Amino acid sequence: QVQLIESGGGLVQPGDSLRLSCVGSGTTLSSATVAWFRQAPGKDREFVAANRRGAYDTYYADSVKGRFTISRDNAKTTVFLQMNGLKPEDTAVYYCATGRPITSTIRTTTGYSTWGQGTQVTVAS
Repeated sequence: QVQLIESGGGLVQPGDSLRLSCVGSGTTLSSATVAWFRQAPGKDREFVAANRRGAYDTYYADSVKGRFTISRDNAKTTVFLQMNGLKPEDTAVYYCATGRPITSTIRTTTGYSTWGQGTQVTVAS
């Protein structure tokens, strides 16, 4: 059974950085597309970033482009989301997901079959 476990969330001030991690249990994540989504209170879950097999096949939401970076470790067991220049509007629960979406669904929740439990990120002064 594939499980995803996120960690690294916390309370930070505007402008600070955080690095989220997502470990795949029961899978190496090497052959699947991995993504990060987030959900703020009262809002729908929204796409943040995704990475397909291959270092250059990455996708970002416009709201995080240039500030967030998705990456994988060499063993392909862990996926990271480096978040720099955090803003209060980045406050949300962040979820890791994996699946085999086609290009038209890579930014949608329907493209992913396995989800982690989420980690809270709060940006406040």
